[in-house]
Amino acid sequence: MKKHTEERLAAIVESSFDAIISKDLSGRIVSWNKAAERMFGYTETEAVGQPIYLIVPDDKRDEEAEILRRLTLGERIETFETTRRHRDGRLVPISITISPIKSRAGELVGASSIARDVTQTRESERRLRLLMREINHRVKNQYAVVLAVIRQTATRSASIEDFEKRIRERIMALSHSHDLLSQVDWAGVSMADLVAHQLKPFEAVQTVKAVGPDIALDANAVLNIGMALHELIMNAMRFGTEDGDGISVTWKISQGDSAETGEFELTWSEPAVQYAELLAQDEGFGALVLCRLVPSALSGQAAWSFAGGRVVWTLTAPLARVQVGLPDSLLAQSC
Repeated sequence: MKKHTEERLAAIVESSFDAIISKDLSGRIVSWNKAAERMFGYTETEAVGQPIYLIVPDDKRDEEAEILRRLTLGERIETFETTRRHRDGRLVPISITISPIKSRAGELVGASSIARDVTQTRESERRLRLLMREINHRVKNQYAVVLAVIRQTATRSASIEDFEKRIRERIMALSHSHDLLSQVDWAGVSMADLVAHQLKPFEAVQTVKAVGPDIALDANAVLNIGMALHELIMNAMRFGTEDGDGISVTWKISQGDSAETGEFELTWSEPAVQYAELLAQDEGFGALVLCRLVPSALSGQAAWSFAGGRVVWTLTAPLARVQVGLPDSLLAQSC
């Protein structure tokens, strides 16, 4: 029975995903399982009999001496994170648990270490910190946008009721864009999905034709272009006409010599003439969003034109300020 138990324990140690290493009081390695071989690059034959300093970086040598000192005093050592050295010289971040090994007489004869590679954990934590900083940055930007919406809507509203209605509509438009981003973990939203999402409330009122190539927009572009589409839709619902060929939303990409020189162009065209003069006067929050806020946020330009009984709004912006998945240097410029 005892032999059977010992065999089971040995099998557990060998099959463990954690490196399990034992050493005597002189610091020499006594046992070394398969996980230790994978983690540190030395075979059992190469490691057993060698000093534990085989895998201890020079700046961690005092740490090993302190561990043995505390074990000798009977102190409990809590699990802690440190680094050990792989055979190829690279440092391996690990979480390590130290336990004393005692003889049948109760005397301390060595120590057992269970080490777990935390490289992936640390990388996940690093990415989480980056994500939290990015979210904090985006949230602050949205606070600024919301404050601008409130301020500009207040100055242009004829009544409290009108103010409340327009504010609710604009905040909901931002919310719709956030919904799209959250569905893809803020990794990028296709232009087609953004247009379709923003046009949903309008489809029963007016026919809309949306055409353009596949392009994934980054978070900043999604929020700003979504806000622009909302204002265009609201203008069309308030002042537009149902005559003619309906509304069209088209976009195109010119790649240029590189991503840095590529350009994104979005065009909204509708058979509306009743509010052309209002747009030309550059008044109202909608005009502020379409002609100043959105182009500025994307380092682009926007302009209105009127021809053949149609009103056209065109936005052009550098592709690097719109498209997701560009090199880090370009993404940093767009934040």
